[in-house]
Amino acid sequence: MLHLPFRESKPRENGLTMVIDTGYPLGLIEDYLKLTSEMIDYVKLGWGTALVTKQLEEKIALYRKFDIPVSFGGTLFELALVQKRVDAFEEFLGRNEMEYVEISDGTISLSLEEKLGYIERFAKKGYKVLSEVGSKDTKAVVAPKKWVKETKSALDAGAWKVIAEGRESGKAGLYRESSEIRTGLIEELLDEVKLQDLIFEAPQKAQQVWFITQFGSNVNLGNIAYNDVVALETLRLGLRGDTLEHFHTQEGKDI
Repeated sequence: MLHLPFRESKPRENGLTMVIDTGYPLGLIEDYLKLTSEMIDYVKLGWGTALVTKQLEEKIALYRKFDIPVSFGGTLFELALVQKRVDAFEEFLGRNEMEYVEISDGTISLSLEEKLGYIERFAKKGYKVLSEVGSKDTKAVVAPKKWVKETKSALDAGAWKVIAEGRESGKAGLYRESSEIRTGLIEELLDEVKLQDLIFEAPQKAQQVWFITQFGSNVNLGNIAYNDVVALETLRLGLRGDTLEHFHTQEGKDI
């Protein structure tokens, strides 16, 4: 009926929407997926929720029923590393037939060389590796040059995508504690890294609007809550006041 911005169909490399599952029950997930499965590219079982989810196998099977890949949160990898249980973590991935694995160091101290070693290890075994950069500490300010170096190194080591940290709150990593976007950091990052290689965690609406108006409908966004999936898609398509003029008027950049 109307002209809308182009959105690649799944499976896609651009325009990814990563949803964070913070411990939702199966019935609620199924209801959401019946409505939104075509809008979701993969789901992250946040933090270490996989270890306290009673129906983990059933939950993973439900996502597979809707052709949605699943990853465990990077915090689970970090804990396995702290406890020197990475082999057990890998067995856990295998038992659950996971295709994706997230390698992060947002909480723990890990040398870049060691992190790259784990990226290479899992990439060589056929996993789609998601490497996260940036700190979860709201007080920490990581220099843009470090973000660039770690991101490029992770991609060279075999990472499929690099997740730019924003937490589920949108108040760390890419953002100041006030939720203000560190635009200079993003500019420096994109001077040397392709947009399609990054997933920006953007849980807040204002952050989603900024990324979409800056980089278009097919920017990769993560840490999206289930009840925001449809709303995000309307932002991507200019079906909401926040992005309508950007996409559908002469003043808009992408008419």
